[in-house]
Amino acid sequence: MTQTPAPPPAPVARQAPPPVVTEVKSGPGYLVRAIWFILVGWWLTGIVSAVAWFAMITIIGLPLGIWLINRIPTVLTLRPRTSYVYTYVDGTGAAWTGQSQLQQTPWPVRGLWFILVGWWASAAMMSVAWALVVLIITMPIGLWLYNRVPFVASLYRY
Repeated sequence: MTQTPAPPPAPVARQAPPPVVTEVKSGPGYLVRAIWFILVGWWLTGIVSAVAWFAMITIIGLPLGIWLINRIPTVLTLRPRTSYVYTYVDGTGAAWTGQSQLQQTPWPVRGLWFILVGWWASAAMMSVAWALVVLIITMPIGLWLYNRVPFVASLYRY
């Protein structure tokens, strides 16, 4: 009896490792940011929030309102938005970096959301966030809320 040789093992598909995510932080130090908040940030944020909301409810001012909303954390504490850099390695060992773009909800859905919910929910959220920031002890919660206003207003994700 002759034995048939076993077939060679199937090649194992190598999966690329997950990307290495690096959080990029920039901006002034905590002392400068604290002084800014005490002297300017708390009252200027209230004004910018109101201007952003009023601009946002007009069709012409909508881009300005969204632009201002995205910069409220910077106005409050001089903290720029946190960004992330992704380092990818492919199967050959070559590496490259890039910034990930999140999949956004389609524009018609976002527009309908803004008309039905976003305009009033963002006003309520910014009001609560500002009050929490001014109380100092609840500042982290207020900043957390401010960072989510773009999503509440128009379902925009960072």
